[in-house]
Amino acid sequence: MLLAAYARGWFPMGHEDGALYWHDPDPRAIFPLEDLSPGRTSRRLLQRSPFRTTRDQAFTEVMRGCADRPETWITEEMIIAYTALHELGHAHSVEVWKEGALVGGIYGVHLGSAFFGESMFGRESNASRIAFLTLLEHLQHRGFHLFDSQYLNAHTALLGAVEIPRGAFRLELASALQRECRF
Repeated sequence: MLLAAYARGWFPMGHEDGALYWHDPDPRAIFPLEDLSPGRTSRRLLQRSPFRTTRDQAFTEVMRGCADRPETWITEEMIIAYTALHELGHAHSVEVWKEGALVGGIYGVHLGSAFFGESMFGRESNASRIAFLTLLEHLQHRGFHLFDSQYLNAHTALLGAVEIPRGAFRLELASALQRECRF
């Protein structure tokens, strides 16, 4: 059910009362993969980072890190469902480590050449940014077509997200689903 919803442009968000709500925002926020390149400051941050990054080594822990905030839409049921997607190869994470401890990460869903960014967290300065930049470079290197950010907020705007109309998003999504990329 989750994958079918993503293929149509819908995504779920849990509520603290246990309810699950489906979203299909208009406009939709995306990171334009073809036009987005880390600036000099971001490249320097990646090169001089005190962190080590991995992919798909601590998926559930990344989700729990993202959920560890006063208000969260990531319920225990969502953690179970997305972990199952991860085990099937449809959900992925980038982890950021410092001295053996998980200090940041990002996770999302992968269909075709689309990646649906769900959430990220950082327990150290710049850890979430390192996770994002690592994921961005990986998606670009693998030839992904679409990086969905769902909603635009101040943080994603600073990272380069832009809004497009729902109809344009659906066209981009349809195109991305026609081509398979390996994560």
